[in-house]
Amino acid sequence: MLRVNDEITIEDWELTEQFSRSSGPGGQNVNKVSTAVELRFEAERSPNLPGHVKARLKRLAGRRWTSEGALILRVEDTRSQARNREIARERLVELIEKALHRPKRRIATRPTLGSKKRRMDAKSRRGEVKAMRGRVRDED
Repeated sequence: MLRVNDEITIEDWELTEQFSRSSGPGGQNVNKVSTAVELRFEAERSPNLPGHVKARLKRLAGRRWTSEGALILRVEDTRSQARNREIARERLVELIEKALHRPKRRIATRPTLGSKKRRMDAKSRRGEVKAMRGRVRDED
């Protein structure tokens, strides 16, 4: 059982782990030991996550969200399988915690008069600099 906060816990049946050989440095250890962890969380079927959290989690997960509604995290950061498992679980908890917080709604604002004037002054100055770059003509 994985604890996210006081209200949300993830049951063991919702998580599956697969191990494979990791890429990158590690010498002969890479060729022998399956240290990379692929953690699969059945988020869509999870009874512990509210619907709005699932929707935000899906948006945050991006390509890691499968068509079946599972979230897949692959970790191959360290040469230790146990440490990679811990990192994968920590990342899952962080992602769910991030999905729990409702983002603040953006309030549309208009630019101030001063900022408009500064912008137009900068544009006209830049235009004058560019205008001076033309060909030089003889006035004879």
